[in-house]
Amino acid sequence: MGELSDRTPDKELDVLGRVCPYPLVLTKKSLEKMESGQVLKVLSDAPASAEDSLPKWAEKGGHKFESVKTGEQWEIYIEKA
Repeated sequence: MGELSDRTPDKELDVLGRVCPYPLVLTKKSLEKMESGQVLKVLSDAPASAEDSLPKWAEKGGHKFESVKTGEQWEIYIEKA
C-alpha cells in the first residue's frame, strides 16, 4: 500500500455503479466540505473516472492522489490540498 491508503480516511464516498461525470461531481462536492489535509476515500468501478478524470482533476487542484485497484473496482484516496 501507499502513503494515503495506509491512513484512516476522514470520509468515504461510494460511487459504485455510477458513470462519468457523477463520480467526479460527487467527489468534488465531498472534498469541498472537508478541511485541508483530510483524506477522502472514493469507491469506484468506473475505469474512466478512476484512471482518467479523478487523477487529472486531483493533480490540477494540487491534491495528493492514490488509486488502489481491488478486483473490478478502485479505492481512490485523495488528500485535500
